[in-house]
Parts: sequence; structure tokens; C-alpha cells
Amino acid sequence: MSNLSSKLFAEAKKYIPGGVNSPVRAFRNVGGEPFFVRRAKGCRITDVDDKTYIDYIGSWGPNILGHAPVEVISAIHQTAKNGISFGIPCPAEVEMAKTITEWVPSVEKVRMTSSGTEATMSAIRLARGFTSRDFIVKFDGCYHGHSDSLLVAAGSGALTHGEPNSAGVPKSFAEKTIVLPYNDPEALTKLFEEMGEQIAAIIVESYPANAGLVFPREGYLELLSSITKKHGALLIFDEVMTGFRLGKAGVQGLENLTPDLSCFGKVIGGGLPVGAFGGRADVMDFLAPDGPVYHAGTLSGNPLAMAAGLTQLRQLGSGKPDGFGKLEHVGAHFEAGLRALMEKKGVPHRINRVGSMFCLFFTDREIINVDDVMKQDMDFFKKFFHACLDKGVYIAPSPYETGFLSTAHSIDDIDETLNVFEDALSEI
Repeated sequence: MSNLSSKLFAEAKKYIPGGVNSPVRAFRNVGGEPFFVRRAKGCRITDVDDKTYIDYIGSWGPNILGHAPVEVISAIHQTAKNGISFGIPCPAEVEMAKTITEWVPSVEKVRMTSSGTEATMSAIRLARGFTSRDFIVKFDGCYHGHSDSLLVAAGSGALTHGEPNSAGVPKSFAEKTIVLPYNDPEALTKLFEEMGEQIAAIIVESYPANAGLVFPREGYLELLSSITKKHGALLIFDEVMTGFRLGKAGVQGLENLTPDLSCFGKVIGGGLPVGAFGGRADVMDFLAPDGPVYHAGTLSGNPLAMAAGLTQLRQLGSGKPDGFGKLEHVGAHFEAGLRALMEKKGVPHRINRVGSMFCLFFTDREIINVDDVMKQDMDFFKKFFHACLDKGVYIAPSPYETGFLSTAHSIDDIDETLNVFEDALSEI
């Protein structure tokens, strides 16, 4: 822990609850205290004591081009010269909406927000309003932001109504949310047989990435699509993490699926606060001012976020290969090297990767859902995290988080990281 970071953290705790503005930053899952960042460029961050790290967080996903890409910074500067916020429509928000609908075939209309939490919260309200039903279904281990209806954990059984997993969430709110185990088709089918006509929507992280990185079993996402259609419910894909990171159309493009609504964020803001939700035109037209479902936001479609996000998307989609091709190349090299290293060291492990998203689990069990993630060797992870941090590699300070690569990560950066990983494993 650096000297100045320690002083800043002590100062922060006087004025900010826990000393942080988002819980995972507090290092509670790994012990110790967080460091404070002074600047970042490319795939590297530098703390307030001038120690530099190779970064695999990327602001938790938005920085797909790396930190402070020249084109994005320039776009922000040029846009800011004409004003920072208007509260009035601006051309960039129209261009962003058009780009999203062109890249994601399931989205016919889209509404901007200022965060992923707002996007998922609003999509749920829209689904309830459109179907005139109250119940929603989510999956244990999937995180959709911190709105009351979605901050719900599983009850004592597979088909019980959810329980609040935060103080301040009324039990009556949680009772309208049903939590199922992920990757369990039998539980899903049984629920819809019993309550299908009362369910407004299923919301799911298309590839769950808030409890590590978990992949759906073959046919599972197709089942979600077919069962909602059969019972008149809506299917909501939460692609806040995966959208525009795993290709132009995210997971739904990879899996060739068409959800009714989709939620986005992170990449489309270029590092600035942003969110969006969109889908079928007949559903989206239920939003005010045309329809009865209310949604608003002072900074929705903020010109700085729109300019940054549009610039980032254009950079991703250009070049030969495009940004997604480069990310896959670097990601595959990282995965292969990581697998070889873990096998060489004899460390029980599972590695889940898709494109530029990855997660290393210290376990030899198959990762199917959050229960499997929680049974990995947590103490080993903590030691590995701190050993890597000491040697200048920053991975997520929690075994429940996904790592992110950027186009700024080179093969040399990956090889340097693998060398650090090997040294870290040798010390544990």
C-alpha cells in the first residue's frame, strides 16, 4: 500500500462511506487498502505515488480502446467547446440511437439514460407496463444494477419469491421478483407452468459477468426466448457489459437471438456516465411522451457522453482487422498462455473467456452458476491478487469480477503479465 494512497484513503473515510463511491473499490474481498490513481494511458494506470500497473479492469469495461485514447479525448474536448449539457435534444443523441439500431438488429427504437442501473430499472418498468403484469424473473448471481426491484437474492428454494439482499429494500418490492438458479432449465420450466401468465419479463445477463464470467449451457438462452414467447412475457437481455464489447451486436449477435428489450452501457459512453435500453418498436412506444410508462433523465443523451461513445464505436468498427478482431487475437493469446501456466504450476483452475472478457477461477469444478463460483479457493485468490499487485499487474480486487482487455493491450503486455503471474504463483 503506497504512502500517499494510504493517507488519501484515511481522509476519504472521513467524508465518504467506507472511503469509496462503489463497494468493490474498498478491497474488502481481498484485504488491504485500495490505491488511488493519478493518471492512465493505454493499458496502464499510475497511482499517486507514481507506481505503474498493467490494468485489466478498464474502468470495469467501458475503456475498450484503453485509457485516454486520443480520438475520444479529442471528441470530448471539441464537444465541450459548444457546451457540456443542454437538457434539450442534440444531434449526437440521434446519431447514437441510429448507430445502436444499425448494429443491434433486435433494437428498433432506443432511449438513453445516464447509467446501466437506470437502463435496467426502466426496462423492467416498461415490461410491466406493456404486459400489465407484475412479476419479473431474474437469476441468482446476475446483477442488474442497484434499483430496488433488482437488488434481490434467491429465497430458500428454487421457486420462492426473492428476498431483499440490501437493507432499505422493502420485502413487498422483492416479492414481485422471482429468483431462479442460472442454467437450470427444469426450475425455469416449472415456474412458467405454475405462473407463466403472471410474469411480465425475464431479465438476464446474456453472459453473466458479475459473479465471475459464466456461460449458458447449450440451448439455455434459446429456452428463455421460447418460453417467454409462449407465455406472452418479454425477454430482456442485460448487455451493459457485453454490448458492443463482444461484437457489434453483443451476445445476441453471437448467439443469433432476438430479445424483446436490451440494456446497454459502458462502451457506448467512452468512459463517461451512460446507459441505454431499446427493443421492439411497439414496446418502446409505450414510453412517455407517446405512451403511459414514464421515463425521464436530465442528463440522458448528454452530448459529451454521446460524442465519446460514438467516437469509440467508430474506432472499434474501423480498420483491418477491426477492433473486435484485434481483441479476439490478444484474448486468445492471453487464454492460451494462462492455461499453459496454470497447468505447468499444477494449480486447479477454470478459465472462461470470450473475446476481450475473461475470468480465472481457482477451482477444478465446472462453473455453471454462482454457487460454483463461490466454491473456488478464495484464500488462494487473495494471495494471488496481492502478489500480482505488488509486481505491477492490476486484476479485479474480487474473485467475483470479470477482467477486461482493450485494444491498447499488446502481445508484449500480455507476455509481461504472464511472467508476473508465474512469479506470483511461485510465491504462494
